Amino acid sequence: MEFRPLCAFVEVVRQGGFSQAAKTVFVTQSTVSKAVKQLEDEVGVPLLDRIGHRSVLTAAGEAVYRRGVKLLADRDDLLAELDEIRGLKRGTLRLGLPPVGSSTLFAPLFAVYRQRYPGIEVRLIEYGSTQLAESLRAGEIDFAGALLPTSEEFDWQTVRREPLVALLPSNHPLATRRSVSLIDLKDVPFILFESGFALHRVIIDASRCAGFEANVVARSSQIDFMIELVSAGLGVTFLPRMIATQRRNTTIRHVSLDEPGAEWVMAMTWRRDAYLSGAAKAWLDLVREIHGEESLSDYSKNE
Repeated sequence: MEFRPLCAFVEVVRQGGFSQAAKTVFVTQSTVSKAVKQLEDEVGVPLLDRIGHRSVLTAAGEAVYRRGVKLLADRDDLLAELDEIRGLKRGTLRLGLPPVGSSTLFAPLFAVYRQRYPGIEVRLIEYGSTQLAESLRAGEIDFAGALLPTSEEFDWQTVRREPLVALLPSNHPLATRRSVSLIDLKDVPFILFESGFALHRVIIDASRCAGFEANVVARSSQIDFMIELVSAGLGVTFLPRMIATQRRNTTIRHVSLDEPGAEWVMAMTWRRDAYLSGAAKAWLDLVREIHGEESLSDYSKNE
């Protein structure tokens, strides 16, 4: 059902006749008559009983008028809502972020985004990289924070590059060095994130490239717990430098990790060629505004 004939019919009923309705909608009386006749032809029954110069609603006309008023009101509400969405007064942004580094990297972006677009609802989930990639692939979220390199099916914008550091007990023989390689640590037990975290993959892959299989004695999703295990002398763990420096502990030492390819590069990723809502485009614009100077040239999507 088209809205134009319905609108004309509703105005005829509201105004009490065709001539007054024509003045209200700024068209000729014949145009209004044709529109009402078109609506009657579409529904298959008369809507108005024309008695002289008067028009009285039939039973069908009463039903169409009652529902029509609601349909037109809903249409107006929809158009107003779409205008608000296009103007970023309303909408939803769905973000997936990893637990590692999110508070430091993305909290300032959230603050700016909320200030600019207070009517946008932000729906946030926190998972490891594997689950975030699955959610992004399924279209359950608009963006996911992920370490590079990432899947070729995603596009990205780099957010932060950080060197990795090894966290060792302060009494460990290697704790006094300025830097260590993974081969230096091959006999030290590894304390890593759970396998669903990208940093787990980075360390395991780098160890294999260095020619050995890491002896992983503990896995966790909690940074503070991993640091406590290091402090207790259980082994070594690895963190981006910016996160490690936020968690100073006198019983551990931070030693730079000198290993090719072992770098923590956080990016905002989204499905290639996916539709991005106005709210999503505004978030991406903000990420590029703040972090757009980051280089993408060192990474291949299908590495």
